[in-house]
Amino acid sequence: MTDQEIENLADFPNSYWKRFQVTKEDLDGFHHVNNAVYLKWLDATVWEHTRAVGLTEDVCLKMERGMAAVRHEIKYLSSAFLDDDVVVFNWILSNDGRLRCSRLFQVVRLSDQKTILRAQSDYVSTNLTTGRPVKMPEIFKTDYAVTVPEGAKLV
Repeated sequence: MTDQEIENLADFPNSYWKRFQVTKEDLDGFHHVNNAVYLKWLDATVWEHTRAVGLTEDVCLKMERGMAAVRHEIKYLSSAFLDDDVVVFNWILSNDGRLRCSRLFQVVRLSDQKTILRAQSDYVSTNLTTGRPVKMPEIFKTDYAVTVPEGAKLV
């Protein structure tokens, strides 16, 4: 499947996405992907997106600022199984320019192009030394710009 064909599966344009293949280690006792693995995939996609926009770990550590997850809401719609290829799409849903931003996720199983998970994660700008919430730096306002189209329906 080409990149363009994958992008056409996304709920919205302007996604950042990452592809995964289910391994034996990802499975639970019922032979489908363990719930915790999906969260791991969401997180890996966030980290890759963050690096892609220039906010590497080194950059954030020098600023002593990062975005800390404070809430995840996950809707499991179906399952993935051994050797399935899945794609995790993510968008910046909101950014208040002060303290908070949110991401929206969609996970698609490529074999049948079915959405198997939707999620939203909320983050707070954090001082990496103290762990306390702190006003986000200007670069977080611009590099975490909202990518979900205005007026789009969230499913």
